[in-house]
Amino acid sequence: MRPSVLLLALACALAVLTVAVLAVPAVPVEIVVGAWLLLGAAVIADWAVSPGARHFTLEIDAPAEIFAGEEGIVALRLKHRDGGRAVAPTAGRLRWPEGLSGPGDFRLISTGAHIAAADLPARALKRGKWKIASVSTLRRSRLGLLDLIANHPLDREISVVPSIRAITSGAIDTQLATTEFGAKAASIHGEGSEFHQLREFVAGMDTRMIDYKRSARHGALVARQMQAERNHAIVLALDNGHLMREPIDGLAKIDHMINASLALAWAGIQSGDRVGLFAFDARPRLFVPPMEGRRAFAHLRSHTAALDYRLVETNHTLALSHLHQRLSRRSLVVVFSDFVDTTTAELLIENVQMLNRHHVVVFVSLRDPLLAAYHHKSVNSLAMVSEVAAAADLERERRRVLNSLSRLGVFVIETAPGGLRPELISTYLSIRSRELI
Repeated sequence: MRPSVLLLALACALAVLTVAVLAVPAVPVEIVVGAWLLLGAAVIADWAVSPGARHFTLEIDAPAEIFAGEEGIVALRLKHRDGGRAVAPTAGRLRWPEGLSGPGDFRLISTGAHIAAADLPARALKRGKWKIASVSTLRRSRLGLLDLIANHPLDREISVVPSIRAITSGAIDTQLATTEFGAKAASIHGEGSEFHQLREFVAGMDTRMIDYKRSARHGALVARQMQAERNHAIVLALDNGHLMREPIDGLAKIDHMINASLALAWAGIQSGDRVGLFAFDARPRLFVPPMEGRRAFAHLRSHTAALDYRLVETNHTLALSHLHQRLSRRSLVVVFSDFVDTTTAELLIENVQMLNRHHVVVFVSLRDPLLAAYHHKSVNSLAMVSEVAAAADLERERRRVLNSLSRLGVFVIETAPGGLRPELISTYLSIRSRELI
């Protein structure tokens, strides 16, 4: 409870009146004393007739899960326990947990019944389970002389999980269907190494595909139709070091990478391949062997949701050497990582080269929008000149490293977060159709 603006204004007016009365001896002091007593009695009466915090209940309705980088609605409802009374507009304050962000100050608006409501947008910033513990409200008293402050304890937990929006929306299934039945179908079904079916030989088909024994049996030319081999092994190698905590478009790099890796996992499982997970930072942290089926996707999603945000430097040598020892057959290894200094870059190239001798490697990195922004900045000071020059050096060094990886036969993907998922899946489908695995 605290004095309202109205009470402070009245008190100031009485203070001025008191000074004026004391300055004029002929005016009786009892008038001022009576005014102060009257104001005090009004405050006490206002406090007595105004409903306290026990007369109200605050309810919260929030989604159990919010995808990382997206928004959900947290609905607050302040109700009068006496259902017949309306609730006046009320100010509120909510202290958001670390992994969520939203408006700190808000206003609960009366809905015309015995409820005042507010719908707050909550943006998911970091994976994890985050609890909304309490909400503070500020109500005006019945006579408007007091501001009544109440703290309403809450116990609502919101889980921030990796985004599978592209999966639930059907975008990935559409991309897979386009590849399967569209213009690329001929190459996938005609140049694979796994038998698909027999069909009648027609002009234009490769004569090498004619099955002469079955043709003699059927009395007509029939050809073998092949398809791309299934049941490949895909390993998603996620770098979880401190560089991956850098935010891009309001979300950490590692979260952009996880969202894209889950999209690729779904595409691989839908295509009949097996998908595994490898997470590392200063040392290997997690290895999930490649599995098939939709249950495998549920396992991958739960494991990625539980990955901690690490502050240690990544050791690519130890991590990729460990992964190489764990893989017993030729696999598609997708390395989600990043680098800054030349020493890290050289070690990264050396270890990716070692892995690429026995497996197909895709290196995935996010383009830094800050470096790109320096290309369009106007240079109007010496400090800006040095910044632009430093950014150009970093960009040039980055291009050199990525070009070195490409010359080694590594598939390199560097793009903005918005283009990561479609380019990653397109690269996977291209590798699969060419049967490089």
